Amino acid sequence: MIAPDWYDAWCEEAFAVFTAKQQQIAETYRLDSWVRYDYDAAAGVITFTDGMKPRVTAEIQVLGTTGESEFLWSWANAELPATAVEGAARVKAFGAESGIEELTTERLKGDDLTGLGWMLAAIATRVLDAEGAYRAPTATGAVFLVLRSLKFVS
Repeated sequence: MIAPDWYDAWCEEAFAVFTAKQQQIAETYRLDSWVRYDYDAAAGVITFTDGMKPRVTAEIQVLGTTGESEFLWSWANAELPATAVEGAARVKAFGAESGIEELTTERLKGDDLTGLGWMLAAIATRVLDAEGAYRAPTATGAVFLVLRSLKFVS
């Protein structure tokens, strides 16, 4: 993959900041402890419930999906509404401006797609100045969502 000399250090820093943000989200909102979550890509919202009532909501952008053998950027997925992929498109634009091939390549292969998804989430969180990310499992992999405006529902 082609990338500028500064990119590796920039990614390490992005991942360190991302890890701290994810820890803060885990401590504050306990997203993995809720019974259920539902997300609406078109509306740009994810809601975590206790089985009865909504407890936490956040604004989302779809970053991408993992399948059995690749990561697919959301900006390359024609099935998603344009409003759901605006953030990923901004990450792609950053990649194009900076000469970072992995941010402008529709499909990425890898041995550890979950790890790749989290690294791309860290990059997106930095580029978009987001609060963090969430990995929503699917039948064949996962959807990575960038989170903003997390809040408890009263």
